Amino acid sequence: MVWINTNVSVKAADAAPNRWDVVALPLVIGLLALLAIGGHQMALPLDSVEEVPVTLDPWMLPEYALRSTLRMLAAMAASLLFTFTYATLAAKSRRAGMLLIPVLDVLQSVPVLGYISFTVVFFLGLFPGSVLGAECAAIFAIFTSQAWNMAFSFYQSLRTVPRDLDEAATGFGFSGWQRFWTLEAPYAAPGLVWNMMMSMSGGWFFVVASEAITVGDHTITLPGIGSYLAKAIDGQRLDAVGWAVLAMLLVILAYDQLLFRPLVAWADKFRVELTGAQEVPESWLLTLFQRTRFFRAVFAPFERMLGQLVWLRLPVGGASRGAAGGLRTVGGLLDRVPAQAVDVVWYLLLAVAGLWAGWSMIAFVSSGVELGDVGTVLLLGGATLLRVIVLIAVATLVWVPLGVLIGLRPRLAEKVQPAAQFLAAFPANLLFPVAVIAIVRFDLNPDVWLSPLMILGTQWYILFNVIAGATAFPGDLKEAAANFRIRGWQWWRDVMLPGVFPYYVTGAVTASGGSWNASIVAEAVNWGDTRLTAHGLGSYIAQATEAGDYPRIVLGIAVMSLFVILFNRLLWRPLYAFAERRLRLA
Repeated sequence: MVWINTNVSVKAADAAPNRWDVVALPLVIGLLALLAIGGHQMALPLDSVEEVPVTLDPWMLPEYALRSTLRMLAAMAASLLFTFTYATLAAKSRRAGMLLIPVLDVLQSVPVLGYISFTVVFFLGLFPGSVLGAECAAIFAIFTSQAWNMAFSFYQSLRTVPRDLDEAATGFGFSGWQRFWTLEAPYAAPGLVWNMMMSMSGGWFFVVASEAITVGDHTITLPGIGSYLAKAIDGQRLDAVGWAVLAMLLVILAYDQLLFRPLVAWADKFRVELTGAQEVPESWLLTLFQRTRFFRAVFAPFERMLGQLVWLRLPVGGASRGAAGGLRTVGGLLDRVPAQAVDVVWYLLLAVAGLWAGWSMIAFVSSGVELGDVGTVLLLGGATLLRVIVLIAVATLVWVPLGVLIGLRPRLAEKVQPAAQFLAAFPANLLFPVAVIAIVRFDLNPDVWLSPLMILGTQWYILFNVIAGATAFPGDLKEAAANFRIRGWQWWRDVMLPGVFPYYVTGAVTASGGSWNASIVAEAVNWGDTRLTAHGLGSYIAQATEAGDYPRIVLGIAVMSLFVILFNRLLWRPLYAFAERRLRLA
């Protein structure tokens, strides 16, 4: 692990600008100018959006791209805050985890569009007469597509910190705050960075829906690539769709070079290994700022401040295994009270809360649904479950070997990284017309051939997490395997698959949850007047949504959440526990 140097001192002579500062200065000024322009547009009066409607003029795409990118970056910042708090509390407190992890399972299975209807009125009321209210509603919708897999990744990393490093931190008498920022967060950084990439890419799918805010009979369309693409699809303008996809590609290349590639190169220093890696990821931007004088001098006070903050001995749990900030107080109080008494009270509280939520849902659903419909919905859920299992198995066979191949070769990862982000960001709904035409043309079975559409946008969770696991795999273990001549299937079975398994489980959990969510749009697709429907829970929810049948919508989402929770409890949680016991680094 790499400790933060708190003794940063910069002499006046060392602060004189050099040639690297000359290159970095316009880049920094340009980025600050773009942030200022985008931030100003977000604070305009609400009427300004209607006065200047979204057009299909390609020359407007740079402005639209800026607005969409700022929304996604704001959602990413909120997702990081959520990850550091929610996932940490779930990992550090056994009793809190009993509630928070099932809730996270439910949250990732609830359709993203369902959050908009409940939050848009709140945000518009929070900033009346301002575009900022609609912007916050859109940012929150994108946040719900980014946060869950990041939280799962961070949770998995905190639960599998190497025991020897954990014991070393205890031996040095680190407080919970110091342990979190000097051991646990750095250990989780490589996996978290790759999940941030996946979250940014996955957010593009929901940008289309989040940039059209509906309140009653009134729709507020925010300028952005998503609203541009939606208008192009409605008008069947293939040329405009092409321009939107090109703009997405350029934006992805830009934030890959300016954000994620520097983060991947920076996070590589937190790999747990005894020997230096033969190949390390590189970033021209990180190298540029490391060679500057003026900017390093400017940021030196902030580096000192950060180092002092990290090493504060905050009263959040002493030298015991702790969490970040006040979270250790909450989780720690639960774990310090006599175990049996707390368990009884906690179980009773969970049971009461569950019974109350269940009774409220049953009372609402029973107002418009008969008992026989429940059995039908359970059967439809079984059909969608079968699709999810088959698709996750196929995606595993395809992407685990490729993910390992990419992750073990930093130079290859640098080339594949932007392409993988673009493929993960490519709106899967653009392929729906192709699927409809092919199924009708060759008279195929929709129950079978609509299924792959469910995994198009979610298979990448497996790839990105396996790449993260292979990237973080210790180089000394690879060298040991080579010295002992471990090759072929034995290498996969005894070395690499155990090493990436905890990361794979995280990717599979989020991929399966995302597939359930995607079934709502993948099991009922249309192009023009042609509509194809597969038997499943997703098509049931989609049809109920179109009909405005809220009791059936709630029933469908409740059954979907039940299937997700049971599937995670019976399969993924035991695999998580197995990875914690048997496959963590000693």
